[in-house]
Amino acid sequence: MSTTATAAAPTAHQHVSVNRPNPVSVGTIVWLASELMFFAGLFAMYFTVRSVMDPAEWAAQTERLNVPFALLNTTVLVLSSATCQMGVLAAERFRPVRSGSLWQFTKWGMHEWMTLTYLMGAFFIGGQIFEYASLVQEGLTISSSPYGSVFYLTTGFHGLHVVGGLIAFLFLLGRSFAARRFGHHEATTAIVTSYYWHFVDVVWIALFGVIYLLQ
Repeated sequence: MSTTATAAAPTAHQHVSVNRPNPVSVGTIVWLASELMFFAGLFAMYFTVRSVMDPAEWAAQTERLNVPFALLNTTVLVLSSATCQMGVLAAERFRPVRSGSLWQFTKWGMHEWMTLTYLMGAFFIGGQIFEYASLVQEGLTISSSPYGSVFYLTTGFHGLHVVGGLIAFLFLLGRSFAARRFGHHEATTAIVTSYYWHFVDVVWIALFGVIYLLQ
């Protein structure tokens, strides 16, 4: 009995490893859950206004929307999630910069993928500003009608979140360039930034479906 017990007991040199979740990732997910509730409130406001507004007036307002242009803008934003994830994969391999020419996408590093993601996000914001300017010229403003109010509030708050993501990409790239050695901290920053960016993209897909497709 004593021999068996001794064999089963861990020796002084044995260590039990415990895989704990990354606190930064967990904190980011919890924060994004609160952001989800915020957007849920915006969706509730949108559907509430739609239920009490005259259907004919609502239809007249939605006819002003340029759905093909919004679809193009949406496609760019959705594809930016793919480029962002490619940047994360490069960061997890501790590959900050490309190992080949600029046209060899398979050899890109995190810097190249995240820079492309930033440019695509900036394109989306530019497209949204262009759309706003066009709608204002047609008479749809935030104070022109209840529809204008909910349209600009829902899409505008989302746009602010996209701008926040662009700032996060600048922080990520700046931290990576400033680091003497690309390590776990830089890779973690890339991962949590991607969490936020994917969240922003998913929210916009829902907004696009509700605002532009259901109308």
